[in-house]
Amino acid sequence: MQYRIDLTNDEVPTKWYNINADLPVELPAPKNSEGKDQISTLPQIFVNECLNQEFSTERYIKIPSEVRELYQRLGRPTPLCRARGLEEKLNTPAKIYYKREDTSPTGSHKLNSAIAQAYYAKKEGIERITTETGAGQWGTALCLAASMMDIECTVYMVRVSYDQKPFRKTIMQLYDGNVHASPSENTEVGRKVLAETPDTPGSLGIAISEAVEDALKYDDVKYTLGSVLNHVILHQTTIGQEIKLQLEKAEEEPDTMIACVGGGSNFGGSLFPFIKDKIQGNSDTEFIAVEPSACPTLTEGEYRYDFGDNMGFTPLLKMFTLGHNFVAPSVHAGGLRYHGMNTQISLLKNEGYITPVTAHQRDVFAAGKMFAMCEGVIPAPETNHAIKAAIDEAKKCKETGEEKTIVVNFSGHGLMDFKGYASYMDGSMENSK
Repeated sequence: MQYRIDLTNDEVPTKWYNINADLPVELPAPKNSEGKDQISTLPQIFVNECLNQEFSTERYIKIPSEVRELYQRLGRPTPLCRARGLEEKLNTPAKIYYKREDTSPTGSHKLNSAIAQAYYAKKEGIERITTETGAGQWGTALCLAASMMDIECTVYMVRVSYDQKPFRKTIMQLYDGNVHASPSENTEVGRKVLAETPDTPGSLGIAISEAVEDALKYDDVKYTLGSVLNHVILHQTTIGQEIKLQLEKAEEEPDTMIACVGGGSNFGGSLFPFIKDKIQGNSDTEFIAVEPSACPTLTEGEYRYDFGDNMGFTPLLKMFTLGHNFVAPSVHAGGLRYHGMNTQISLLKNEGYITPVTAHQRDVFAAGKMFAMCEGVIPAPETNHAIKAAIDEAKKCKETGEEKTIVVNFSGHGLMDFKGYASYMDGSMENSK
């Protein structure tokens, strides 16, 4: 039995896959809000090449050789592993595979886009980049990428995660990043929110607004985003393309593919290359997107135009949303506490290609504990959502006798999340609604 499928350095993808070329219906375009022109400010906010990629309809976009080399130096390709211990624990006929994005130096999939965005910023002569981060994985990855490109990085970290995960801040500072709890006193947005709700836990929407405001003040500063937009997911499709090749080597066809979903980067990055096949009628794989019950964007949100940030700096995007002023409860999966969703994922869900499900906080930590006991790897709280859904699917196979192949994107490890695990273990963790 093959427990681990590895690829060689030469098998790291040379192109990113762009699902804009294959969407089943036309993607609704961004719009300005009444009386404003947010679209015209996009070149002031984003790195030019990232903005070009955002609206591109080319099916494949070449990965610059310098970016691909850094991918290889920093751990790509990543292994695809068989969760045999978990299968035995569940006594299921299902086969469970997990793609180990936790093996990157920063512990998650986020480096795939951080390297690319920092590279393009450096090429355009940018001196500093700003960003938001929820649980801290994206901020950590961007600080490392910026350090490697010799540019400065400023991170606005959602307050609740800033408090829950103090050592994420330490790692960012080791990479020479400047980290602020959001909402902060650094921006007009932050000061306004603090004046109105001084005890707010913060949100990704607020942190995005702060980072964008910061970038707009200076000509040599640009904003970078860790999820939600198409160019970010584009960079993450290195994951899905590697999974495709690894499953071919294992002679497997996926029946069910699962990833957690907040803004959409790891879900789209790992599954878009497979959803392409389903759109084209060449696959009947089921794609499950797992979100917290405390922030049920795809399952309970409305499919409509809304801002991507709290203050309306961004254009209106057609997406599933809980409302740009929504502040999710303080669950430990900080990377999934976002009010909206990537527009491509939203469209695909609306067209019936994606099945969204929710999970409660204590249930996902129970799943993470089981996985750690069986496989030895401690998952991030976000990743636990995907694992919980995989366990549920494997249990269904036990009941029906079906020998399905289940593939999970293991988006990150939980070695900075012990406060959450400790509260689960000692019984003090609050469950989500």
